[in-house]
Amino acid sequence: MTTIAHVNPETGYSGGEVQVFLLMEALRRRGYGNVLFCPAGSRSDVEARRRSFPVVTARLRNNIDVWSVVRLARAFRTEGVSLVHLHTGRANWLGGLAARRAGLPTLSTRRMDRTVKRSWRMRFIYRSLINLTVAISPAVRDALIAAGVAPERIRLIWDAVDPDEFSASGRLGSERKVRGSSDGARVSLTMAALVRRKGIDVLIDAIRLLRERNATWHAWIAGEGPEQRSLEQAVKAAGLEDCVHFLGWRSDKADLLREVDAFVLPSRREGVGVAALEAMAAGVPVVASRVGGLAQAVVDGETGILVEPEQPQELADALQALGGDPALGMRLGSNGRRRVVELFAADKQAEQYVEVYDDVLAAAKAR
Repeated sequence: MTTIAHVNPETGYSGGEVQVFLLMEALRRRGYGNVLFCPAGSRSDVEARRRSFPVVTARLRNNIDVWSVVRLARAFRTEGVSLVHLHTGRANWLGGLAARRAGLPTLSTRRMDRTVKRSWRMRFIYRSLINLTVAISPAVRDALIAAGVAPERIRLIWDAVDPDEFSASGRLGSERKVRGSSDGARVSLTMAALVRRKGIDVLIDAIRLLRERNATWHAWIAGEGPEQRSLEQAVKAAGLEDCVHFLGWRSDKADLLREVDAFVLPSRREGVGVAALEAMAAGVPVVASRVGGLAQAVVDGETGILVEPEQPQELADALQALGGDPALGMRLGSNGRRRVVELFAADKQAEQYVEVYDDVLAAAKAR
């Protein structure tokens, strides 16, 4: 049996971690073995054990953590690993060195569209440690090529969602009651880490502008992160406590999406934006920034509305347009669901990864 080692040294749980588990589930259905290497007590550790995936706890502390390299290499051999899949930038260096020490081929997935800094270590990672790199969107692929990574060493595999998970129709209404979002109010949902890159402050400004226009929109923000306190203070300063609600980290994403009128992702940078794909799968219209792979996943005027980043007025205009035209929201949502099924389904993603795994393993044997 082919066994894949998935290395993810992050302690949090966001879109990248969602993708790791979506892939491992699909690989398990195809008869592949999976072992997750992650920090002890991390959310990935807890989730993997809940789903009955083998876990090896490993913390890659810093770039000179030689002992982690030795321990990882030993664990790769003990677990009978066939190929090492590195899921984050932090994993590439030490995880790549460990795979090299163990004599195993490697695959890396690059999820960020920001510029890859040129350095001797970057060149060594992408030319020597990693056999092949997967970019999750054309924007991410372009960033890798701009940094000097050879195009033939890159494959494009979009991030994905399970459409069936978000296929339920109808509204529950329970969250609206809890949040005091009356039947007459329009509600947007944002699911994101509370970090500056996600542009939550821009959404807060847009909600303030809508209130000034007497347009009734409530914003639900599901997620955690270092910016939460400052964002809450901004909401209080603007007098928006009654219509901007922080929900914390939530696992009931499908249920939340069933209750809202729009999904908003006002990111300043974005590789793809898995949460936007989830909203599309649920048939919810998306309002998103025209950045990175997000602007390539959401088709402006067909599956959602794209606005320029850092522009709360444009964001407010888009929400006001949706609020005044229910038929527009229904059309965008229906088209979004269709686009996800056609292009971003988890089974399609898994088939592409299996092809890449086979290519990497075959090339390694040929050497």
